[in-house]
Amino acid sequence: MKILLLEDDLDLCRSIQNFLIKNGDTVDVCNDGETAMLYALNTDCGYELAIVDRMLPVIDGLTIIKTMRRKGIQIPVIIITGMSAIDDRIDGLDGGADDYLVKPFHIRELMARIRALTRRSKDTQNLKFLSYADLQFDRDNRRLLCNGYELDLSAKETDLMYTLMKQPDTTFSREQLILTVWGIDSDIAPGNVDNYISFLRKRLKELKSCCVIKTIYGTGYRLENGDA
Repeated sequence: MKILLLEDDLDLCRSIQNFLIKNGDTVDVCNDGETAMLYALNTDCGYELAIVDRMLPVIDGLTIIKTMRRKGIQIPVIIITGMSAIDDRIDGLDGGADDYLVKPFHIRELMARIRALTRRSKDTQNLKFLSYADLQFDRDNRRLLCNGYELDLSAKETDLMYTLMKQPDTTFSREQLILTVWGIDSDIAPGNVDNYISFLRKRLKELKSCCVIKTIYGTGYRLENGDA
């Protein structure tokens, strides 16, 4: 795997890095939060898992994890920290971490947790191919299929359709859709979300799908099975 390791304790960082490399993994290392944020948000790096010290200097690890999740980066994340109180654990997991390991820990336990998260991550890879009612969606190829018809979607149509199909019958506000599809730093106007919803509605009609994107007035949008 390609792993991002964010840890300011140089001895611990080196120990974990060496163990992961012996295990056959590729490891990028950062020791301060400012640099770590740049690495963590660079999707071109292709990280498959991140190990994040919560108490990084400059920018703390929890802030980095929250920013990753807001940017739609969903790789497994393990927090490693000396903060062991139950409220600290809750904050870490609610902030977007998948696991929470308190220092000091044995490296073998860290490796076991990595294996467990990797198994879980492989189970979710099928989300690249989603089905709902009469729709099938191939995210990687940006293709929406229904009743023997298929259409190619634009990049933003793909991201928006993926968000709706991943959680059908769930209402998303315009703000949630902007954060998920365009990102926290986007200056897109809410009206543009409405435009893309309109594009997807036309796509569904072209495919003669029973699915509809329903407007929940004053709240947002949700994907529904119109025949249900």
